[in-house]
Amino acid sequence: RVESGDLLASLELQDYKNEIALAEARAGQRSAALAALESGSRPEEIERAIARVEEAESALSIAQATLDRVEHLAERGFASRQTQDEARSQRDRATAQRQAAIEELSLARKGPRREEIQQGRAALGAERAAAALARQRLADANLYAPTDGIILTRAREAGAIVGPGETVFTLAHSSPMWIRAYIEEPDLERVEIGTPATVLTEAGREFPGRIAYISPTAEFTPKSVETREQRTSLVYRVRVRTEDQDGILKQGMPVSVIVRPVARGR
Repeated sequence: RVESGDLLASLELQDYKNEIALAEARAGQRSAALAALESGSRPEEIERAIARVEEAESALSIAQATLDRVEHLAERGFASRQTQDEARSQRDRATAQRQAAIEELSLARKGPRREEIQQGRAALGAERAAAALARQRLADANLYAPTDGIILTRAREAGAIVGPGETVFTLAHSSPMWIRAYIEEPDLERVEIGTPATVLTEAGREFPGRIAYISPTAEFTPKSVETREQRTSLVYRVRVRTEDQDGILKQGMPVSVIVRPVARGR
């Protein structure tokens, strides 16, 4: 038996915590960049920008040399295509980093513009939203009981890999209780949503209830249902809602439903 809000299961949380840490770090980086834009450029910042350009150019030079060496080995059959692709990717990455460093230096020398400050604020907002989303994913990694009820089955064991939408537990509501019953077609017009009903157990316990659902389509009588007519007669499925504070009613328990029909114009 569980209560609403009880923690039932949890995914492994470390990856989600890492996502939060990464998103918050990126947000902090964006915040610092925005502060630099809003305060303007200082000589020290320009010097650091120059140093980053020099560092990026050095990294690009090394990456290009590595690529040239790998391509030379590949022509002689001593390097795989994958190694060549990785070296080219590293060179491209270094090229992009160098270009970014050059642009940053240019920005430091010119000073920030209003549009750039607005862009920095937008980027910071995006990173903060990403951090909020990561925190929400962490919260969603915990599975809580949506309502009071009883765990009938556990579909997954601890350590199992669970995909989105897969069943982990089967939870039976303990309040309210729903009774599935069937009504024959001749009696259909005598009941409606809200019609009072009484749920009667084999032991003689009675529970007041009301009809909460009537199926719009007919079906053949299930084999588990006994009726006065033939089993192949058409019936309509109904659901009766009742309360059971003492826990008397159980899943799969056979009960009788007594309905007090609605008088229509009589």
